[in-house]
Order: sequence, then C-alpha cells, then structure tokens
Amino acid sequence: MALSYSSGTGTTPLLGETIGANFDRAVAQHGDRDALVVPHQGVRLTYRELGENVDRTAAAIAGLGLRKGDRLGIWAPNCAEWVHVQFATAKLGVVLVNVNPAYRTTELAYALRQSGCKALFAAPAFKTSDYRAMVAEVRDGLPDLEDVVFLGDEAHALIAAADDEVDWPELDFDEPINIQYTSGTTGSPKGATLSHHNILNNGFFVGEFCRYTEQDRVCIPVPFYHCFGMVMGNLGCVTHGACMVVPAPAFEPRATLEAVAEERCTSLYGVPTMFIAELEHPDFESFDLSSLRTGIMAGSPCPEEVMRKVIDRMHMDAVTICYGMTETSPVSTQTTADDELDRRVGTVGRVHPHVEVKIVAPETGRTVERGEPGELCTRGYSVMLGYWDDPERTAEAVDRARWMHTGDLATMEDEGYVRIVGRSKDMIIRGGENVYPREIEEFLYTHDAISDAAVYGVPDPRYGEAVMVSVILREGASLTEDELREYCAGRIAHYKVPRHVVFVDEFPMTVTGKIQKFKMRDAAIEELGLAEAQPA
Repeated sequence: MALSYSSGTGTTPLLGETIGANFDRAVAQHGDRDALVVPHQGVRLTYRELGENVDRTAAAIAGLGLRKGDRLGIWAPNCAEWVHVQFATAKLGVVLVNVNPAYRTTELAYALRQSGCKALFAAPAFKTSDYRAMVAEVRDGLPDLEDVVFLGDEAHALIAAADDEVDWPELDFDEPINIQYTSGTTGSPKGATLSHHNILNNGFFVGEFCRYTEQDRVCIPVPFYHCFGMVMGNLGCVTHGACMVVPAPAFEPRATLEAVAEERCTSLYGVPTMFIAELEHPDFESFDLSSLRTGIMAGSPCPEEVMRKVIDRMHMDAVTICYGMTETSPVSTQTTADDELDRRVGTVGRVHPHVEVKIVAPETGRTVERGEPGELCTRGYSVMLGYWDDPERTAEAVDRARWMHTGDLATMEDEGYVRIVGRSKDMIIRGGENVYPREIEEFLYTHDAISDAAVYGVPDPRYGEAVMVSVILREGASLTEDELREYCAGRIAHYKVPRHVVFVDEFPMTVTGKIQKFKMRDAAIEELGLAEAQPA
C-alpha cells in the first residue's frame, strides 16, 4: 500500500527575485494596462501610475527614517493605500506587519510591541472603530513606535513632501518582508514571518493554477491583512500583469456583485460564507456575471452544494479550491480547471509545484497509508521563516526536518488528491468512535432548508462527547430538531446523528471567514449545563 506522501512537480521554476524586482518588471511590461481599481474610493490606476504611487510612498516611508529590516505596521481595511504600502515596504526591505482591522487596544498593542514596529500606517476609523482613539490609548506603552501616520489627508501630505530620491537598498529574496499574526483558540497571537521568496512564489503559482494572464481582472473582496488578499490576490495579480479590483473596504455582497459586473471581472475570490451571501442576495439575478470564468474558494471547508451553485449560477466553470495556512504563505494544495467535478468539489486538490505534503499519525508521527486519516504536514519554499522572536513556538510547529505541522486532519487518495476531514482539535470522539464534523456538515448541506451548518462536539457523561450542530436556515425555510434528526436517520451512521441542535442567525467568525467553533462549544456547554460532564 502506498504511503500518504506527494511531491509537487512542474516545469515552471521558482522565481528567484524580490517582490520589488518583480513589481518593477510588471510596471515596465504592462505600464498602460489597468493595475488597481477601487470603486469605493474612485481609484483607477494603470501599472505605470501604480508604480509612481508606490515609489512616492516608499520615499515617504524612507523619510520617516525606516530602513531595511525595520518593521512598519498597517492597520486598515482594504483600500488603495494598503496596496501602495505593501509594495513600497517590499521595495525598501521594510518588514510589513499586518494588523487585523478587527483588533482592539490589547491586541493592537501586543502586535506592535511584539514585532517592534517603528511606524504605523492606520485608517482614522472603520465602521464603529475609532482607530485614532485606540492608538492614542496604547501609544505610551510602545517605546519602539516613533511615527503614526493616518491614511487620508495626513498620509497624502507626508507623501507630497517626501524627497523624490530614494536610496534603494540591496535586498535578498530570502530576507523577511512580512509578519502576519495568527491566533489560535488559546494563547497570544503568533507572528508568522514570511520572506519575499515565500509569498511572491506562492502568489505566482496560485495565479498559474487559475491560468491568469494580463487580460484577467480579479475581484478581491477578501481582506488584505490576510494572505488570501495580499498574496493570492495582489501578488497573484502583479506576477501576471492582471488587474486588482477591490470592491469595498470589507466584504459586502452587493458591492462585490456590482464590481464583478461593472468591471467585467474574470475571477472572484471568497470564503464559502461570502459565496453563500452573494448567491442568496435578493438582487443576485440582476447582475451580469457572465465575464467570470475562474476564482478561488478557500479559508474554510467548501460545501459541495455551494461549489456546484458557484459553477452553475456564477459562470465560474474553472473555479479552484485552495488549501493552506498563513505559516505556509499560504497555499499548499489546489484544484485545477481540468480536475473532474467530484474532485473539484470534494477535495482540496493536489500538492503545489515545489511543495511536499504528507499525512502522519498524530500519536507516532509516522506517515500513514493512503486513505487513512492523519495530520497534514507540508514542506518546501513556502514554509515560513518562523514565528517572529518566538523560537519555542516555532519549534512546536516546524519540526527538525522542516515539516510544518498544520493541525488539520486529512486523507490522501491514490492519485494524490487531499481531503480535509477536520481539525485535529475538532475531531469528536463519541464512545470510542472518531467522528469528523466535516463529513456530517457535507451531508446536512444536502437538505433544502439548510443554508449553513457547523458541527462540533460537546461533553457527554455517557459517551465522553456528543455531536452538536448549529444550523442557519435559508430565508423563509422552516425546520425542527426532530425533522433534522429524521432526515439523518438511516442516511448516516447513528453515532453521527446530532444529539443537540440549535438554530442560529449567524456563526461567530474571524475576519477571514473562519468559523470559531470553540465559541459555539463554550456557549453550548453553558446553555445546556454540560460543564460537569467535561473530563477533568
């Protein structure tokens, strides 16, 4: 029996250059083509104009005294300035620290302090968040932070006054250029440190799988602070001379649909919940989405029913599924347009070029046979340099052989296709039976009344754990707990049938669209009075 190991092959070599060198070449080659369109700001820039804006922004950053290796934070929703700062810091060798727009004072202070940020570019405010007030509240406790620049008039004045001459440093593509904070369910956030080589190549190969050319226009409603936006989106576009279309500061279904229709986008990104919101928008049928051909669905497991609707109703015949994590720049596996439909809706594809994946038994670390579940590990150019200034937690995640341990449970088929069956921490053990939430969720999506479902385990005094599901119903649909269980009976094994069912309007989510099951589990334990059933 073959082992669950696969090595990505390909005829296209890795890019051995910095992000800045690649960007400058794109500007030279595609100068008159659209590079960046931001409808909510009225921005439309060619590659030549984008290049000029990036260089002026770089001059302003250098004028603040930042040099190669210094850290600069950016705390803002999606906007043109985010893109300018991303490429300006890359050309200067200044390490860009992505700060989640949802962060509040404690989290903001931690990220800026832990990374040693010397400067911060921030939006003045976003939605109900007063960023100015929050920065003022934490600034005294940040001795490394010398300058704060708020986007808008203040940033424009700084850029306008900057010296035209920039002393561009010599850079190496293996040097760090980006820190992205990832948060687990416990402990403080970890700063995944990524190099030019990590993220430039990952963006490039994601674009290759989508078959991008300079003719493509990619709608990017996912956040820039995350790899999905700034790597798969921005770097995926620039490495192919394609156009970045940014529909709104944060995800809005209508703004996304409008941008696709008005800008004739050929590709659309999103997590499953975003595509669900677009498909269920009351005016969905009024938007002409016929220009779409491809896109990416990622961030969390993609329900088969949603995938089929995206293909059928949004014209995205060549849509791909990506799997990855911030620590791997992010993508390790991806489907292709040539994959059969069941593979494109039921797996996360095969390993990327120049990357290796294997599946190991969590208890022993040994590679399992094909078809057996285990923890997915990945190795290659895409694995992060480490967690910033945190060698202990780096060693916990990346072993001595440079394998990144993802914490995700997966199986590998004979042809190398990978299926994600859940998080190792999410697996439910009911009376000795291993229950994978993903399998139950996929089944529940086939019910006409169910829009979304999240399955998780809660304590049970008899079986150790019991299966619970939170369900979001389609608009106008009705379903009871008993009806849901009746639907499951005889169709899935009895031990997989949810014992507890709760109907909700929404799930607790991260900004990137990942469902926070631990919050639902904690709430259920309290509401159902299950605290005493938890193992000691």
